[in-house]
Amino acid sequence: MNAVEIEQAISELAEQPFDAAEFPYAFLMAFGNKDTTIKRLRTGASNKSDLGGVLQTNNIHLATCATGDIAATLTALRDSPATTRAKAKFILATDGIDLEAEDITTGETIACRYTDFPDHFGFFLPLAGISTVKQIRESAFDIRATSRLNRLYVELIKDNPDWGSAEKRHDMNHFMARLIFCFFAEDTDIFVSDNLFTATIDQMANRDGSNTHEVIGEIFRAMNTAIPKRAEAKLPRWADAFPYVNGGLFSGSTEAPRFSKIAQRYLSHIGSLDWTQINPDIFGSMIQAVADEEERSVLGMHYTSVPNILKVLNPLFLDDLRAELEAAGDNARKLANLRARMAKIRVFDPACGSGNFLVIAYKEMRAIEYEINKRRGEPLRRTDIPLTNYRGIELRDFSAEIARLALIIAEYQCDVTYRGQKEALAEFLPLDAQNWITCGNALRLDWLSVCPPTGTGVKFQAEDLFMSPLDQAQIDFANEGGETYICGNPPYLGYTWQSKKQKEEIKRIFSGRSSSPGFLDYVSGWFMKAAEWLTFSPGRAALVSTNSICQGQSVPLMWPAIFSLGAEIEFAHTSFKWANLASHNAGITVVIVGLSIGSSKTKVLYEIGPDGASVARHGTIISPYLTLGTKTVVEKARSPLSDVSIMEFGNKPSDGGNLLLTAEEVENLPLDQAQRDRFLRRIYGSQEFISGLVRYCIWVEDKHLAEAMRIPALANRIERVRELRLASRDKGANALARRAHQLKLMRIGQSHAIAVAAISSENREYLPCGLLTARETTTNKLFALYDAPLWNMALIASRLHWVWIGTVCVRMRTDFSYSNTLGWNTFPVPKLTEKNRADLTAAAEGILLAREAHFPATIADLYDPEKMPENLRAAHDHNDEVLERIYIGRRFRNDTERLEKLFEMYTRMTTKVSA
Repeated sequence: MNAVEIEQAISELAEQPFDAAEFPYAFLMAFGNKDTTIKRLRTGASNKSDLGGVLQTNNIHLATCATGDIAATLTALRDSPATTRAKAKFILATDGIDLEAEDITTGETIACRYTDFPDHFGFFLPLAGISTVKQIRESAFDIRATSRLNRLYVELIKDNPDWGSAEKRHDMNHFMARLIFCFFAEDTDIFVSDNLFTATIDQMANRDGSNTHEVIGEIFRAMNTAIPKRAEAKLPRWADAFPYVNGGLFSGSTEAPRFSKIAQRYLSHIGSLDWTQINPDIFGSMIQAVADEEERSVLGMHYTSVPNILKVLNPLFLDDLRAELEAAGDNARKLANLRARMAKIRVFDPACGSGNFLVIAYKEMRAIEYEINKRRGEPLRRTDIPLTNYRGIELRDFSAEIARLALIIAEYQCDVTYRGQKEALAEFLPLDAQNWITCGNALRLDWLSVCPPTGTGVKFQAEDLFMSPLDQAQIDFANEGGETYICGNPPYLGYTWQSKKQKEEIKRIFSGRSSSPGFLDYVSGWFMKAAEWLTFSPGRAALVSTNSICQGQSVPLMWPAIFSLGAEIEFAHTSFKWANLASHNAGITVVIVGLSIGSSKTKVLYEIGPDGASVARHGTIISPYLTLGTKTVVEKARSPLSDVSIMEFGNKPSDGGNLLLTAEEVENLPLDQAQRDRFLRRIYGSQEFISGLVRYCIWVEDKHLAEAMRIPALANRIERVRELRLASRDKGANALARRAHQLKLMRIGQSHAIAVAAISSENREYLPCGLLTARETTTNKLFALYDAPLWNMALIASRLHWVWIGTVCVRMRTDFSYSNTLGWNTFPVPKLTEKNRADLTAAAEGILLAREAHFPATIADLYDPEKMPENLRAAHDHNDEVLERIYIGRRFRNDTERLEKLFEMYTRMTTKVSA
């Protein structure tokens, strides 16, 4: 479950009559516990309570009690030996009138009326496996508002199916944006009296909801009618109380969908929330999912935390502004200069979604500006920072509307905070009709016309700001010489998942710049267009991306094109989890890459330290692999650059499964032992090698073909392979039909082979590799070094090689995808002496002996990070020590130092080769 679903479930629980016996189970169900879990608790099979309550191990001990006994019950729960034994994280007591709870780990408590406990749902989110970071606790209102708006949206679509059609979807989305504004306005004094919108509907609409749409339509019409024109508009007296808003938000049609009795109740519930608590930088990213059918199923999971956004914005430009503020001190002239500079800064998000990057940037800059004004003795000065400085492009029209609305709300909140309610209200209405968020495809639009580098004056003014999605927004203002900072979190989409149109967009952007743009991630288009934009204007760009753009084949395909424009990486954050609000916090691994052109600033590389905090390292160059030291790009090599053995693919069967056999099929083959030895081989792919799965293949050498064809069980399989290959449209497969008794390739070691898995999990500390006998062979899911000296395995099994492969090879989700041409052939190895090779051979033998001691444990068993045997870990540690002393005479301090040494060596090797 996600946070929004949990909020909805506990809100429904709080609205039901209190049932003391049922409450503990209903509470746990609301946090995602399965029916089978609840059943075990009811029967006592897993209920460990010693107080007649319900105790779920490692989770919560809760109990209901008589009226007025909450304090005593909570104390008993806290002191209970069962609570300690079961390692409960929370205790909770309620009498159906009040409720109290405590987080045993932190000591934090809540106490509230029973009906109000959903207001504190963020406190209990760890019960669903969701980390309750400070930002999530603070955004509890936004989650509740999103949940209730979602219920209203679904109910309205159910009652008005035509409003869910493609033709009416924009009208429905626009209607929801209008509602959000009204709820916010009635609680923040923008309307003349508190609760004006909700109270008017409650008073004027029929209880069955039959005329609610008409009442809302009249309210909307009033807010689109200027005061001088009110008389001729003939508004109802009750609607005339609403102010003139305009700005395009209420222009156009005032039609509203019809309301059922249930929908009207939902509307009233939403209005009862305290909308002064709305947090536009968080709310927008969730509310956009309400109107998106695909995203509604994961409602609330798209949560972009403020700390993560600031990882982009701080090094991009906010840190510079704060440093200049610090240097200015109380010097009035320097402060005024900084304020003038800030008034010309534009922040441009070309994938802005609901605008959270823009909102955070605006709020942070307003805070800096307020400090300037305060030091200059002008604390109530009107802001010099226009909202039109915050440009965006967004594909979905509703998200674009929410982005504009979020910025409008953020401006009002900042005015209230820094200038006071009276001044904020005096200047808020009517809304400005300028449009600074463009609705369109960022990879097809010309960014220079959306956000031109220079110019003055408003060139585009929308008569209907919110109603009509625009192909292009064109606004300029007095910002000649200003800086522009491009930021955002564009869509990632690996090439496998891109639509035909998306692939065409990337190919067009990289046309003539990349050898194979069809293999690039979708996000690469934003990086390329950002680099192009920076060639026209001062500024920088920083974008969030999956770490795939800094690994594997993406690097040579993308980064040389960007570097050719003069761009360089000015700062970057290495891989970290971009968390969300889903249960168990299923985040995605991302990087942040900041670009600039012609900057003389020291480059800064941020890494996540052991304590989770960012650690900054400084240098003159940041590589496209996000290391310090060189811009070198690793290219595929047909043969090893170092003096190591040749690594080849395993054997691709191309057999339709007819030459491959399970252990059971082998047992059913009518072969004697001599025939089995002659015609069968144990075969390994990645899964067989790692997890110990048993599979065989038919292995018929040409000299034994006549004998094999006299065995019907083998002949039948060989004939099916022949038919399959002949039926293929591939001429190569047709040719293979002549040797249908064999796999496409027939590689096998004469004495042994060193194998390495083609696909393996990044969670293992070492790459899965090992030794196969002369009677064992491989599929194309393994690479092998046939009859190679064993010291080669010591290289593959090292932490050094793990780090290299994880950086220069392709990733498949979070798995390593090994490559002989990109990973092994490029791996830098120093010139080895005979003693070095002997020492490495002994180290590899030590690893194999350590594994043998745990037979029949598999690679998967042995290399589980939590269960790796100590003798095996010691063998690997010894192997690493032997190898790393060959490289630098000591152990490397960390993976960063390993990688930087390897890139230094690779640069020397490739420079020598090219020379």
